[in-house]
Amino acid sequence: MKDVFNNWKVVILLSLALGLAPFFPEPHIWGKLKWIAGGAGGMQVIDWFDVVLHGFPFLFLIRLIFLKLKSKL
Repeated sequence: MKDVFNNWKVVILLSLALGLAPFFPEPHIWGKLKWIAGGAGGMQVIDWFDVVLHGFPFLFLIRLIFLKLKSKL
C-alpha cells in the first residue's frame, strides 16, 4: 500500500479525479477554497470534511514533490 502513495501516476490521477471533481461549473475544491478565503461564513462540518476529502490528493502530490526535491539535495 505504501508504494501506491509514492507512485506519481496514481497521485496525479487522484489529484485530477478526486481532487477536482465535480468539474463543472468549477472544480469543487476551488469553490470551497474561495469560500474559506471569503471568511467561511455559513460553512458546516460537512463542508470542512469536503475540503479535507478533496484536498488530500493534493497533499500527497505536494509530499511527493517535496520528497523528490529533498532527494536531489
